[in-house]
Amino acid sequence: MVRLPCPLLLLLPLLRVSAATPEPCQIDDEDVRCVCNFTHPQPDWSSALQCVAAVEVEIRGGGRSLEEFLLKSASANPKQYADMLKALRLRRLTVGAARVPAQILALVLHALGFSRLKELTLEDLEVTGQVPPPLQETPGPALTTLRLRNVSWATGGAWLGELQQWLQPSLKVLKVAQASSLAFPCAQLRAFPALTTLDLSDNPGLGERGLTAALCPRKFPALEDLALRNAGMETPSGVCAALAGAGVQPHRLDLSHNSLRATAAGARECVWPAALSSLNLSFAELEQVPKGLPPKLTVLDLSCNKLNRAPRPEELPAVDDLTLEGNPYMDPEALQHQEDPMASGVVPPCARSALTMGVSGTLALLQGARGFA
Repeated sequence: MVRLPCPLLLLLPLLRVSAATPEPCQIDDEDVRCVCNFTHPQPDWSSALQCVAAVEVEIRGGGRSLEEFLLKSASANPKQYADMLKALRLRRLTVGAARVPAQILALVLHALGFSRLKELTLEDLEVTGQVPPPLQETPGPALTTLRLRNVSWATGGAWLGELQQWLQPSLKVLKVAQASSLAFPCAQLRAFPALTTLDLSDNPGLGERGLTAALCPRKFPALEDLALRNAGMETPSGVCAALAGAGVQPHRLDLSHNSLRATAAGARECVWPAALSSLNLSFAELEQVPKGLPPKLTVLDLSCNKLNRAPRPEELPAVDDLTLEGNPYMDPEALQHQEDPMASGVVPPCARSALTMGVSGTLALLQGARGFA
């Protein structure tokens, strides 16, 4: 009996294989990147064998459900492939466009624990059921980067705690976009001791209350970079309050692409994290410099806003690197470019960035809809 040396192929003996179907997988000439798109009604799953030699693998399931393989996968034991899994070159894996029972997800994570995978991306997935806890003797993958986009979970906000059980404490970068829930039950979460980057961008319904729920106190002790682009933030001071409540000390904070407004009169003054040195407030529709900013910064980006005059010194913190390009007082056509990027034949930098955000968001939504069509 030939053993299949890849965690993605553990279920292949359980699936029907049809040699007549179009080739769903392609690998580049350097054996670095392999892409599979199983959209055919009767896909040739064995085509994924081409990906065994690849460093980066992307597999999309065509929106199909894997429920039918639940009972058959119960007997799969990745441990018998441990040596082969460790020998794989696989370092980056993307899985998308499928309905995945939580037990099968756990099986794949179990298998990946024997590999040398470093980056895992989950996109356009519906995870059904509750992710079972791992066995004590079964370490999960030692990931450095985990990305999730448009992934729904049957267990609501408990998903991060369930997923965390399968990960070794090596995670440095966590990016979650278009999430179904970011209201994490903090008591069920362990700390992320190595996590330096948390990106919650492209969650427009998050808001400052949601941020407070997502930033569980004492769970992100090493956090340095916090990105909240297009995340429903309303005021810098509201974000400051959420950071203070969680006790996090980011060095760099990105609040760009939010519709920020002035802090209400009489609002309590917030003490910003002492470690904060860089603040990005570009594309925030600001008509004036917000009050209550950190007293001292190394970098402050106020580009591509709606400032009609140069900020006065007393309105700004002490800052080494200040960016103000793309505001109407510097470029009379800047506001028109922000509202109508294609008004002229030349696309300025501010319009290019806005177009990029819009196009990427639209493509993500279309991919999700197409995956489950």
